[in-house]
Amino acid sequence: MEILFYRYGSICEPDVISCFSHYGLDVITVDVEIKNKTITPSQTVQIVDQLCREHTFLFVFSINFFPSISDYCEIRHLPYVSWTVDSPIMELFSPSLSNSCNRTFMFDRAQYEYFRSRGPEHIFHLPLATNVARWDQVINTASPSQKAAFSSDISFIGSLYQEKNPYAKIKGISEYTKGYTEGIMEAQLGVYGCNFIEELLTPEIMEDYIQQVPDLTKSVYANTLSPSYVMANHFIGMDIAVKERQRVLSRLSEQHDVALYTFSDTSALPNVHVKGGAKTLTEMPLVFHESKINLNITIRPIQTGLSLRVFDILGCGGFLLTNYQAELPEYYEIGTDLETFSSMEELDEKAAFYLKHEEQRRQIAQNGYEKTKAMHTYEIRVAQMIKILNDTL
Repeated sequence: MEILFYRYGSICEPDVISCFSHYGLDVITVDVEIKNKTITPSQTVQIVDQLCREHTFLFVFSINFFPSISDYCEIRHLPYVSWTVDSPIMELFSPSLSNSCNRTFMFDRAQYEYFRSRGPEHIFHLPLATNVARWDQVINTASPSQKAAFSSDISFIGSLYQEKNPYAKIKGISEYTKGYTEGIMEAQLGVYGCNFIEELLTPEIMEDYIQQVPDLTKSVYANTLSPSYVMANHFIGMDIAVKERQRVLSRLSEQHDVALYTFSDTSALPNVHVKGGAKTLTEMPLVFHESKINLNITIRPIQTGLSLRVFDILGCGGFLLTNYQAELPEYYEIGTDLETFSSMEELDEKAAFYLKHEEQRRQIAQNGYEKTKAMHTYEIRVAQMIKILNDTL
C-alpha cells in the first residue's frame, strides 16, 4: 500500500514518514519544494499528477495545507490528508479547504474551531508530538564534552521574529490606529491563555488597515478570507512575538545566565549570551537536555495549542518553563510535568526558584519525559490519524 508524501522541508516530515512506514505504508516522497521555493502550484500539480499516473496511492499527504494538491485530488477522487503544524496558515482560507477529498488535521484547537465549519465532516483536531527515540539516541551517544558545550542555566532556541514581522512594514496608518493597536498589544502581552486581538479590531480600525494593506481584501483567497483574522494573527500577532521575546529574554538576563540560539538580530539584548543557531537533529536535543531551564515562548497566533517546541523539550528530558496555553492541562500536569508562567512576575519567581531547587527541577523534567514518551510520540499521533482515516474514508 503506497501513499504520496509532498514535502516542503518541515522539521517533522522525516518523523511522520518514518511512522507511516512503521505502520506498513510505502511512502513515495516529492522533495522538489525543499530545494526550489519558487515552484508554482501548477508545477506542483504536474509532478503529483505524473506520480499518480505511475502508482495507485491510498492518499496524498502533506504537512500543512496545499490548495493546489487538494484541488487535484478532488478531481481525481483521491483522498488528500494534511496536518497543520503552524499558525497562521493563509492557505486555510482557500475555498479548497471545503473539498470533500480532504482530511485536514489541525494542531491548534482554536484554529480547528475557526475553520471546521468549512468541512465539519473532514476537519479534525490533532495535537503535535515528538520523536523521543531519536532524541534518546543523540543524547545517549554524546560525549561529556559535547554535552558540556550546550549546558546553561536558562536557554531559548528560536527566532526573535524581526525578520518575520510584516506589521513593521505597514506604512500610512493614522496615529489613532497606531495608538489603538499598541494598546491592544500591551493588553494582550499581559494575558496568557486567552487571545482577544481580533475581537477588539473595530470596523473603523480595520478600514484604515485595509486602505494600507490591499492584500487583506485583494488576495487570491479574498472571497473566504477574514481581514480581521489575518490582521490579528499574521500582522499584529507577529509584532507581539517580537516584543514578547525581547522582553522575556531581557528581563531574565538581568539576573541569570541566559543562552540564546538564534540567527535573529540580538543587538537589543546585551546581557544575553548569543550562541548562533543550533542544528535541529544533533545540537538542539543536547541544548534541551543540558539546560537547567528551557524557555518556550509561544507566538500568539497559536492561540490555544502546544507548539512542537513543547513536545521536543520534554521528549529530550529537559525542564520546561513555558507560557500558559489553554490546551496545556489536557496533556500535562502543571507543576508535575512542566512549569508555566502567566506574567513576568511569575516568570521571575519560577526561574529563580527552579535554579535553586535542583532535585525538584530534575524530577519534573523526568516526569515530563516519561509522560511524553508514553502519550505524545509521533507513533501515537499517526495511529490516531490512521484510525480517523479508516473511520471516515
